[in-house]
Amino acid sequence: MVFLELLVMLIVILIAAEVFTNALEHLGEKLGISEGVTGSLFAAVGTALPETSVPLLALLAGTQNAATNEEIGVGAILGAPLMLATLSICLMAVSVWRSRGTQGHLRPERTGLARDLNFFIIAFSFAAIAMFVPHSLSVVRYGLGFCMVLIYFVYVMLTLRASKALVDDGHATEAGGEMFLCKLGLPNNTVVIYIQLFLGLALLVAGAKGFIGGVEEASHLLGISALLLSLLIIPIATELPEKVNSILWIRKGKDTLAFGNITGAMVFQGTLLPAIGIMLTPWEPRREVLLGIVLTLVAAIWLRYLVQKGGLRVWHLLVNGAIYITYLFLVLA
Repeated sequence: MVFLELLVMLIVILIAAEVFTNALEHLGEKLGISEGVTGSLFAAVGTALPETSVPLLALLAGTQNAATNEEIGVGAILGAPLMLATLSICLMAVSVWRSRGTQGHLRPERTGLARDLNFFIIAFSFAAIAMFVPHSLSVVRYGLGFCMVLIYFVYVMLTLRASKALVDDGHATEAGGEMFLCKLGLPNNTVVIYIQLFLGLALLVAGAKGFIGGVEEASHLLGISALLLSLLIIPIATELPEKVNSILWIRKGKDTLAFGNITGAMVFQGTLLPAIGIMLTPWEPRREVLLGIVLTLVAAIWLRYLVQKGGLRVWHLLVNGAIYITYLFLVLA
């Protein structure tokens, strides 16, 4: 029954992602904004809500065991960026491997992608540094947390500022088909778009929460620790919305939306959530945690190098998948 529940929740997430992305494309088109803003801000933050709720619930209203709450919180906070920078990026490449080939080109808008990766690498480096700051220096730890929040605020401002130029340059958001609610006879207006967005997001959250419950129950049967559960299992469930949305978009040739959805979520989860972790948890360099941070940064720096080099190919992103497999091998061995 546990695995049947996982299958049902996965189907719910798949349906919800299609409903959400369909409405989001129409909203971006109606607002006249760039694909970068639609993917990196709207989609990234919207679909990041399920995994954002997990560490917050664990830290603020978790179990009676404070140590377990902290393990789940830290693991969920750091496991999400690891999953996005490695496995999620790789799955996008795998989804178009057959149609584009191993040497096939991926063509996201470069300035927005570079901006996302720059902000993520800087902020996540602060998260790594904070692990080595003694708890006695609480002012320094809180200062690092505040800097990470400020980094996300600056990122949002720069992303919005770049939108008009990108639209003028041909990177405006364009809906790929009719909105689903309009097929039921409803008009294509802003109110209906928001209704469909809400429905899609509600299904995403419900599907992800149900999936988390099933995964947690299955993991207990398998005897996995709370830290490894939160680092490995929970992100697989909570990151499904980003993975599915990006796969849907890249298969339609919307590479900017696909990449922006993932890298925008990386910035969101590499700034605000680690800031909370630094201030509310021990945030210590345990082996599994520190290894996850290092490999996440390696994967992000690899992507940034490819963007700087001037070309992304399908096989390049398979390297990110290999980094995730390396992490699994090292922590499980």
